Amino acid sequence: QKKRPSFTDGSGLLNPLFPGTDGSYWAYAVMLLALVLFAAGIVGNLALMCIVWHNFYLKSTWNCVLAGLAFWDFLVLFFCLPVVVFHELTLKRLLGDLSCRLVPYLEVSSLGVATFSLCALSIDRFHAATGPGPLQTPKVEPCQSILSKLSVIWVGSMVLAAPELLLWQLLQETVDICVREPSVELPESIYSLVLTYHEARMWWVFGCYLCLPLLFTLACDLVTRQVVAQRLPQKPAGDKVTSRCSSSSSASSSSKKKQHTREQRLRTTVMALTILYVICNLPESICNITLAYVSAHALAALPALALPALSLIGQFLLFVRCSATPVLLLCLCRSLGQAFMDCCCCCCEECLPDGTSSSSSSASTAATSNPSSPTSPTPSSLSPSSKDETMKSLLATEPAVCYDRVKDSSTVIGTPC
Repeated sequence: QKKRPSFTDGSGLLNPLFPGTDGSYWAYAVMLLALVLFAAGIVGNLALMCIVWHNFYLKSTWNCVLAGLAFWDFLVLFFCLPVVVFHELTLKRLLGDLSCRLVPYLEVSSLGVATFSLCALSIDRFHAATGPGPLQTPKVEPCQSILSKLSVIWVGSMVLAAPELLLWQLLQETVDICVREPSVELPESIYSLVLTYHEARMWWVFGCYLCLPLLFTLACDLVTRQVVAQRLPQKPAGDKVTSRCSSSSSASSSSKKKQHTREQRLRTTVMALTILYVICNLPESICNITLAYVSAHALAALPALALPALSLIGQFLLFVRCSATPVLLLCLCRSLGQAFMDCCCCCCEECLPDGTSSSSSSASTAATSNPSSPTSPTPSSLSPSSKDETMKSLLATEPAVCYDRVKDSSTVIGTPC
């Protein structure tokens, strides 16, 4: 059990922010780190989901899988992070036994969604490289196709994490403690299954949620690189070619090089996500395996706060991954990053003073109405009906929609990233 100074408020909760103690410095550090992770993760994941949802040209399987991953990361940060921090600071459990079961379930479900999403992204890159037309621009997919793929990832992850709901219990003694032990009140058949899961949980998490995405992603990346290397355009053997043929071949070669660069960027994104995932999950898996094979005498010799601190570090590494994933995607994916910057620019323009916005709008209107020939009619020489038609055409041609700017870029239309 944790030993803390017994400074309490009127409600009986522990006050960890009492000045002048070592526990208060630890509490301030935990709160500061939690606030940074919460703010960055909530903003990043919400931005990623909104960008994919509101832009028709970004609704591909690739981007929707990334948006689904952002949704689960958002759930973990929004629900699990406050519960964990509150329990660490006050030694009380928010929502009691419900949070004791639901927090591990959401965390393991998030691991499953991340694992299957990485596998799906790797398969998507492999299909793009080995398909009949790998250099063709991918089209926007229908919603039914995307939802069917997302449902496989989500339902599979939630089913595999279901034993977590029956594995944890809340013990309320001097402090609230969540114990990983199946309840004896369960039916005998279910109790045996949960007990088997409890005994194999350590190696199950290590194999399914760590080794599987790492090995699968590496294998797909190696095979995809091999296929792409074989399909790279080679220089023609003959030297006598016409200028027309040489120009057409150079144009096709440049387009193939651009497509190859785009595919390489997508594979780099998958590998970056995999590296981040492994870095944040490997320490906890190694720690659990090590502690499982350490003798009871060695465990008793550890400091009292060692095991709770290791558990807290493992949970915060999960929160770091959930917060860093959208930031990494917005930096590596050009279409998502461009849409995010356009949205920020639109918000900044709306926040400008009226004078600045009116001057900028008048300048843009003047630039738009500047005639290509000196004999074009001025607004004063137009009739009232023609003025109305002109205003309607100007309003119709001005999009003023943040996310739709992505479709005007030739490097983004139809591309998943």
